[in-house]
Amino acid sequence: MPQGATPLMHGQVLPPRLALTGIVKRYGAMLANDAVTLSVAPGEIHALLGENGAGKSTLMKIVYGVVAPDAGTIAWEGRPVAIPDPNAARALGIGMVFQHFSLFETLTVAENIALGLGTRQPLAALTAEIRRVAAQYGLAVEPGRHVHHLSVGERQRVEILRCLLQRPRLLILDEPTSVLTPQEAEGLFAMLRRLAEEGCSILYISHKLEEIRALCTAATVLRAGQVVARCDPRIETAESLAEMMIGGGLARTSRPPARWTGPPCLVVDGLTLAADEPFGTTLREVALELRAGEILGIAGVAGNGQKELLAALAGERRAPGARILLQGRPIGVLGPAERRDRGLHFIPEERLGRGAVAEYSLAENALLTRLNPTTAPRGLLDLRAVNALAARLITRFGVRCAGPAAQGRSLSGGNMQKFIVGREIDAGPRVLLAAHPTWGVDIGAALAIRQALLDLAAAGAGVLVVSEDLDELLEIADRIAVLSGGRLSPPVPVSQTSVEAIGLLMGGAEGVAHAVAA
Repeated sequence: MPQGATPLMHGQVLPPRLALTGIVKRYGAMLANDAVTLSVAPGEIHALLGENGAGKSTLMKIVYGVVAPDAGTIAWEGRPVAIPDPNAARALGIGMVFQHFSLFETLTVAENIALGLGTRQPLAALTAEIRRVAAQYGLAVEPGRHVHHLSVGERQRVEILRCLLQRPRLLILDEPTSVLTPQEAEGLFAMLRRLAEEGCSILYISHKLEEIRALCTAATVLRAGQVVARCDPRIETAESLAEMMIGGGLARTSRPPARWTGPPCLVVDGLTLAADEPFGTTLREVALELRAGEILGIAGVAGNGQKELLAALAGERRAPGARILLQGRPIGVLGPAERRDRGLHFIPEERLGRGAVAEYSLAENALLTRLNPTTAPRGLLDLRAVNALAARLITRFGVRCAGPAAQGRSLSGGNMQKFIVGREIDAGPRVLLAAHPTWGVDIGAALAIRQALLDLAAAGAGVLVVSEDLDELLEIADRIAVLSGGRLSPPVPVSQTSVEAIGLLMGGAEGVAHAVAA
């Protein structure tokens, strides 16, 4: 029986929904996909695993018609097909949620979905359908909101909704749970299992190996563009899956059993800040205290005030009525550059666009927050110093790239994130604000980033991490608070809470604030 074929009654065999054979794709000298063979059966939930840069995204773009293979064949339900563009993919019944979104910033959610569906349905009727599907799957999205006002998590929900409205026969999901609460993720899994039972095939890309083991019935592992393993993830361990991906033993984060904490290095009191756009979140009486040597985790579903809180702390928005102290000195009236000069650095959630510029070289990107007397003595750029800084960041933080002259767009997501995180940590901040520091990066890059944050705190800095990844916060944070509806819960030690209790608060459950410490 061919790989991926499904047996039927009376001796019939149903061909694979999708079969890729010998797929090759080159970008200059880089071989992104090297003779890749992959088969997905009807009703199968199939994981595609690999580190950032392993070739997963390129392969899925070929399936979705975004790029053309240089060699190899694609078969759809037993018939050879060409998929020249996404319209052809959608006509076959293929839907895809990209890790990096394909939305028009100036259009509303409903308008974006209408364009993606190519529908002639009246916008009012489509809006009602969006609300119905969003409510059915717990994906809170306002159809009339403009995309440029949405957080990263909210944009991902739009992409998921757009695919669900297509009623796909093959659904490709890239990191779909990275911005969901545990309860919402369970709801998504139930929905995916239901789709699979109805015959929909699912290609599932995630770096959360435990959810791969719980959800998927088959897995293909890529490394350096080649298929290196095929397995049933249900009978593997997370560690064995990780070792298949990286080709060796898995490193682990190391944290002191009892880390020293000093005096408060960042204090916020009475932070009330009205939303600056119609569908934003108003912050209400937010108070927090971050101590030197501590990692304070802030959990919450995207769109509950994270963007507004970080903007106020980083100096992008001023809150004159609030008390904000850095190292005991008021900074509420200072802008981002002045706060950075006093030791407060910020890792934004958007890698490209805010954290780095795709068209700039890594050396130029290093300058975005490191323009100082070392890189620009007497106000003139020292290109040798700038290149040396970029080279040091590349080496120190294990960034895989062609060197300081490499463009930002040439790096995988994980390597670009390591560079951005490294740039801010290397500056020796007294306080570091990190928004979703490992969002969408592979397990190796995530471990490296988490260890860098732990090492920074161990050296005496205060680290504030905003993340929807509860496993990450429980691994690295000393205390965790939850931001919901613009209000921040009292922080509690990680030893006194649980994923379930935090997830309830993230979902806005009433009357459970005391349960965080359960």
